[in-house]
Amino acid sequence: MQKERTVDFEALAGELRSLRESVAGVTDTVLAAVDGIPIIADAADDIDPAKISALAAADLGIARQAAEITGKGTLSQTVVFSSDGYMAVYAIGRLALMVVLGDKGLNVGRLLFETGPVVERIGTILAA
Repeated sequence: MQKERTVDFEALAGELRSLRESVAGVTDTVLAAVDGIPIIADAADDIDPAKISALAAADLGIARQAAEITGKGTLSQTVVFSSDGYMAVYAIGRLALMVVLGDKGLNVGRLLFETGPVVERIGTILAA
């Protein structure tokens, strides 16, 4: 008999909340399966995790193809710079992704520094 896997949603929520609290300008975070199905979100009520997840999955898929075709290695992230903020999408292995939304005040350098360990920890939680 195979043991049923359960995801530690509390640990995932803690990682998303911690990232939002530690990087100035992060407004919302969403964790999703690579196919665009939301897993968990730390987002405002006006953010639809399903729409953000689907959009991020498409973004990640195109970026992965670009990285592969150009021979630049394995994709780790994409960042969309907009007039009023940012959307960063991080690959978590081949099965999940994390979306980070930020306002104009987002410290992108700090975000890049802080997300590496968060992505690793989330990957470990999802693999458990």
